[in-house]
Amino acid sequence: MYKRKVLSQGVRLVAEEIPTVSSVAVGFWVNVGSRWEMPAEAGLSHLLEHLLFKGTTKRSARAIAEALDSVGGQLNAFTTKEYTCYYAKVLSEHVPLALDVLSDMLLDPLLTAEDIEREKQVVLEEIRMYEDSPDELVHDLLTGVAWPDHPLGRPTLGTEETLSSLTPDHIRAFHERHYTPDNLVITVAGNLEYEKVRELLERQLQGRQATAPQHCQPAPVFSPGLQIFERDTEQVHVCLGAKGIPVEDDTNYVVDVLNSILGGGLSSRLFQHIREEKGLAYSVYSYHTAYQGAGLFTVYLGLSEEKLQEGLSLVRAEMANLGKEEVSTAELERAKQQVLGGFLLGLENTTNRMIRLGKQELSLGRYVSPQEVKQKIGEVTAAAVREVCAKVFRPEQLTTVVLGPKVCGELE
Repeated sequence: MYKRKVLSQGVRLVAEEIPTVSSVAVGFWVNVGSRWEMPAEAGLSHLLEHLLFKGTTKRSARAIAEALDSVGGQLNAFTTKEYTCYYAKVLSEHVPLALDVLSDMLLDPLLTAEDIEREKQVVLEEIRMYEDSPDELVHDLLTGVAWPDHPLGRPTLGTEETLSSLTPDHIRAFHERHYTPDNLVITVAGNLEYEKVRELLERQLQGRQATAPQHCQPAPVFSPGLQIFERDTEQVHVCLGAKGIPVEDDTNYVVDVLNSILGGGLSSRLFQHIREEKGLAYSVYSYHTAYQGAGLFTVYLGLSEEKLQEGLSLVRAEMANLGKEEVSTAELERAKQQVLGGFLLGLENTTNRMIRLGKQELSLGRYVSPQEVKQKIGEVTAAAVREVCAKVFRPEQLTTVVLGPKVCGELE
């Protein structure tokens, strides 16, 4: 059962009661991510995520780590371009402990100069590790080329230059500005009593009042074209990007089905034609990322240099074909069942349900029931898939990024 309430401190509490499970997943969502950083702050949201595990006014870093470990629970966090989430998963009787630890971390961190300098080095190593993974790096390069001069085009981790320039005062001011009750969404899913959770939070957040800055930003302008990044790698890594659909647009249900058909699984066209039939690549897939006011549809391909042009041509041909001819009834139904099956299986996990609640509240401002999702997916037609493909996969509106050794000849 879904429930939502705005607490007296401005915190939005969203819950889904599932009495048939033993666990509860709790998420504290802060409505700030790399998209909302100033250029000089690039990477600050992610760095701050690390720092909040380093101690509070009443718990040391070790005490934070041991608090949920000691009851068999889990504690973690992640930062995205639009929000930051700190979450825990515990047995239902330990929900008060999870709420206490998370609220303590978010609202009373120490943020000492020593911890800041130490954690900067950790994040710098994370950046270097990421740059040593070309199959991951190429995706960030694509967003930078597709959305130049826009925060969505910047990597969430920031850069060595921006991280090095961040001072303790700057970081503390950022925390004070964004980590406020009215900028916080708390999502809870599992075997819980909603009113008890609400009462606990009202007490823990008592006396905390502040106003977070309102996010206001134009959507990025998509930039098509081709860009090659030379790197001494064994394979050539390629990403093709197309202007996608914003998160608030119901066309995303069509895009989900389209993605399944094109490159979203083992039965997809790209996997079957490029890997199984041609043997051109080991890894080939597609996905769609939706943001507020913007979206990016991506196809990834990793292959040898001599097979690059053939692989690119096949990917572009598959994208073009989907915009010309309607898919068969059998292929459409298979894709719809794949999307629906993955969605429903995900609902069996309380952490997935908690994350789903947080994303919906922050991105849409409303609850989308499983029944609504099933209905929307069921309503997707072959004509709708073709129409979206014809609009999104226009050859002159594709961005291609190639990462690898010096490419011989000219790419078309």
